[in-house]
Amino acid sequence: MACFIVPLTQAIATSVYRKYAKHTDNFAGRNLLTLEKMLWGGSVMLIVDHIINGELTWRFPFFTALETDGGGAVMLHEILTVGLPISLAVTLVWAAWCFFKERRAVNA
Repeated sequence: MACFIVPLTQAIATSVYRKYAKHTDNFAGRNLLTLEKMLWGGSVMLIVDHIINGELTWRFPFFTALETDGGGAVMLHEILTVGLPISLAVTLVWAAWCFFKERRAVNA
């Protein structure tokens, strides 16, 4: 129900960093836009999925889990056990993509 919070936070941080970073000529800087697109796309898809499944609503408190006692703990648990691994997996896939892209460019 709240697993999109970590990738969304990382997407926002990546966007801000990419906008204000002065040195984008290094390995990661050249490919940072790809990570940003991956994170934003994944976050939006997770939000849409949660809206479709009724876990996210348009009225306060927005998360249906917060309407019950102990819902905050359930949300925190999901953020740490689902959102964090999603964010790490996306970042690792991006890093592997960058590595192979740079390697192919050097060999060409």
